[in-house]
Amino acid sequence: MAESSDLQRKYREFLDLMPLTLSLAGLPSSEPGKFFSEDQMESRAISIKHAFRTARTIARESLQE
Repeated sequence: MAESSDLQRKYREFLDLMPLTLSLAGLPSSEPGKFFSEDQMESRAISIKHAFRTARTIARESLQE
């Protein structure tokens, strides 16, 4: 039961930080009808992962002040 609530909390945190994360990542949208290659998707995923870590840090530091 505690694992379920912890997972829900982490998921909610992820969703709450998504707008800031995507803004920090600064990735352009794909052009209509054009898809990213597997390598491009992997690169974008890494950028988003790093941006999420930064967004989470910013949020935590902001709440402590």
